[in-house]
Amino acid sequence: MPYFSYVAIDSTGRTIKSVMEADSEHLVLAKLRDQALHCTEIKNTKRVPRSPARKRKAKLKSLVVFSRQFATMIDAGIPILRCLEIVSGQMKEPSMKAAIEEITVDVKGGLNLNDAMQKHPHIFSKLFINMVKAAEAAGILDKILDRLANFLEYESEIRGKIKGALTYPILVLVFSQVMLFVMFSFVLPRFKDIFAGMNIDMPPMTQALFSFGDFMNHFWWAVILVVFGTFFGIKFWGKTPKGRWQLDWLKMKAPVVGELSLKLSVSRFCRTFGTLINSGVPMMRSLEIVGETLNNVVLTHAIDQTRASIREGNRLSLPLTQSGLFPNMVTTMIDIGEESGRLSEMLVKIGDFYDKEVESAVKGLTSLIEPALIMFMGVIVGFIVISIMSPMFKIVSAIK
Repeated sequence: MPYFSYVAIDSTGRTIKSVMEADSEHLVLAKLRDQALHCTEIKNTKRVPRSPARKRKAKLKSLVVFSRQFATMIDAGIPILRCLEIVSGQMKEPSMKAAIEEITVDVKGGLNLNDAMQKHPHIFSKLFINMVKAAEAAGILDKILDRLANFLEYESEIRGKIKGALTYPILVLVFSQVMLFVMFSFVLPRFKDIFAGMNIDMPPMTQALFSFGDFMNHFWWAVILVVFGTFFGIKFWGKTPKGRWQLDWLKMKAPVVGELSLKLSVSRFCRTFGTLINSGVPMMRSLEIVGETLNNVVLTHAIDQTRASIREGNRLSLPLTQSGLFPNMVTTMIDIGEESGRLSEMLVKIGDFYDKEVESAVKGLTSLIEPALIMFMGVIVGFIVISIMSPMFKIVSAIK
């Protein structure tokens, strides 16, 4: 389909330059007339060049800012096209700015907002697009955008808390590895030369330490190769259907970490599902979107079975209970929500509860990781000190 560049004047006298995709020049002029625009110049042109930034994902905070500003302007009665132009001018993140500029061009060309957003799946999730679609149909775009902003803000806050809680243990682990590398590369070889020069019989513990140090100094590249090989091997295996299923199953069943992963998934399921239903998206479509946003094929399969069960006339809570993946409290409260006709409200409450459970689980995990790291470093340092001190005692005894 050809592209046409045009110059038009709106009702306020403002000049608009843009590009529209259409079958003919007459269709472009007709669409411009429908938008109350007076065309002064039009010509056939090439496709709009795509910015390299459009391939990058946007930060969650940028989506929150976009949704909040858009909702405020729509509520103030500003037309959608003008809102997009204002937000595009204020947006600093390149990928987000490029996407909004292209959406603005598409909306000027006659596309609906949700259809224009569908062209940018790297920026707008299916949850976002479907909620905007439901909002446009119901005429409550400002309310839905505000609800989306609240949803994304809360998700950003949860992610921030998890990252913040794990930052200290990760820094400690990295620092400890650096210190061990320095010790094995520079400190231990000097002690080895001293002991060898004095012709002292070293204890087995010291010999083992120096042997390990020699191995690390000569074959450090093999250790790095094994670590990266294991990482990329697991990553490649995770791309196969069987490997992805087993890895996602392990995520939920692994000790300590599995409980946190399951609570995160349940929280996202309930909050996303409740937000979609509350926004007017049909239940079957909502379940389909939720299954795609969980990023876990085991849970996605369970939700697909739930959709099939609902088509047969069963209630939502029954297949969720039969899957054995969702806690009893979740399925019970969903059953109560269905019975009382307040399913969306009940789902949001469950999401709130599990968000707090996630925070508690993260704190518990970090409280276990920190002492475990300290004990690990204590054992390593203690082993090194004893290994070094044992020959030194022999030297002192020999001198006496």
